Amino acid sequence: MAYTMGASSPAGPIGSQYCVCKVELSVCGQNLLDRDVTSKSDPFCVLFTENNGKWYEFDRTETAINNLNPAFAKKFVIDYHFEEVQKLKFALFDQDKSSLQLDEHDFLGQFSCTLGMIVSSKKITRPLVLVNEKPAGKGLITITAQELSDNRVITMSMAGRKLDKKDLFGKSDPFLEFYKPGDDGKWMLVHRTEVIKYTLDPVWKPFTVPLVSLCDGDLEKPLQVMCYDYDNDGGHDFIGEFQTSVVKMCEAREGVPLEVECINPKKQKKKKNYKNSGIIIIRSCKVGIDFTASNGNPRDPSSLHYINPMGTNEYLAAIWAVGQIIQDYDTDKMFPALGFGAQLPPDWKVSHEFAINFNPTNPFCSGVEGIAQAYSACLPHIRFYGPTNFSPIVNHVARFAAHATEQQSAMQYFILLIITDGVISDMDETRHAVVQASKLPMSIIIVGVGNADFAAMEFLDGDTRALRSHTGEEAARDIVQFVPFREFRNAPKETLAKAVLAELPQQVVQYFKHKNLPPSSCEPA
Repeated sequence: MAYTMGASSPAGPIGSQYCVCKVELSVCGQNLLDRDVTSKSDPFCVLFTENNGKWYEFDRTETAINNLNPAFAKKFVIDYHFEEVQKLKFALFDQDKSSLQLDEHDFLGQFSCTLGMIVSSKKITRPLVLVNEKPAGKGLITITAQELSDNRVITMSMAGRKLDKKDLFGKSDPFLEFYKPGDDGKWMLVHRTEVIKYTLDPVWKPFTVPLVSLCDGDLEKPLQVMCYDYDNDGGHDFIGEFQTSVVKMCEAREGVPLEVECINPKKQKKKKNYKNSGIIIIRSCKVGIDFTASNGNPRDPSSLHYINPMGTNEYLAAIWAVGQIIQDYDTDKMFPALGFGAQLPPDWKVSHEFAINFNPTNPFCSGVEGIAQAYSACLPHIRFYGPTNFSPIVNHVARFAAHATEQQSAMQYFILLIITDGVISDMDETRHAVVQASKLPMSIIIVGVGNADFAAMEFLDGDTRALRSHTGEEAARDIVQFVPFREFRNAPKETLAKAVLAELPQQVVQYFKHKNLPPSSCEPA
């Protein structure tokens, strides 16, 4: 029997003991003061956080050229601590120079509040004030909060072809803006690409944004993509637009791009022979997992690997609940315990198959207690990292099982217990590994910890339909049992063990019957 503990994020700074979540703040301004004589203000927003009565700059947005009603593409991502009063100050400035010193720029107004106020309201609009608390003209600021509870990210590679020429003495300087529908029914800016100069056939750099930022985690939510020609005075010329969704864009694959017509509605109405204003090419679009946010630092109480003052966590609870039952069926009670998805010292290379006792030649632990001790001892010495690949671990145990079938008695049966937070990076490889393992004397028990989406685990557990590999090969038998730990958090540990082991006796009998191998204590009939 082998135990594996999944991990999938690098160690970061230790958070507050009661850290709740990360929050993304989007900022828009309306009717800002005009500090420029010959043009309009060029505003940018600076976020300050308060600590011990002093204000510290947290981050700042990009500059919106010649714009009194900016919608900033740059978002502020900040940790939200429910039990703390987190004071924030949003200050807007008119950029006059390239200097980073704020006193070199004209002040346009500010607004102070707590992070809790924004989070509880989701969206607030408030008047801006000057340092003396007098109104900053008719200036307003709108702040929208989005909880980044979904670890998925989307990576896109975009290009254009034969876009409309907008510059009189040159070509165009195109860029894209992505919008999603807000709660108020208005389109909300979520991302802006860089500007590609002097071309009608731009190729933008690949970019990655949180999926919850782009579409609230809804892959079918409509998105609007706008294409503009950049002008230095901020009066960007509209080229065209199209609507799509993440599901639609994900039809694009490497080597098989998705092409979408870029339409200018005004031109479409006026010109009978109007076709389009160019083509936008989605070269690739992939949804994946942000591995910097999955399990977290094991010293942070918000991490699934954090061992509480009682000396336990969900990983340890699963180890004890299952191991105490299974260990009685192993004569020497020596179990190999393996980890995956972590950087290991001293060179910090990512490993998908390592001994948690750091002894690769002898990864065995004495009983469940030995596994629990090795797990607890290794946590301070590793950095969780992605991708989280299951197939190396499945193949590792499958090699043991295959070797056992070559022995004269061939009466050994292997159980692989995988404890994970729900992330699988190599789904196709894992499906293939499980299908091949279904021919061998082994079963796989998966315990899902945390509150992630365990759809991938349910898929591997072929209770409703036979599992097939990506090549179409069907599993010889169902060898996977999946149980989400959250359903048993408040139940006696015997209840979890019973659910986890429910299918195991049948799987063992099914294998030996299929191989026509009677129990060793019985004579053949």
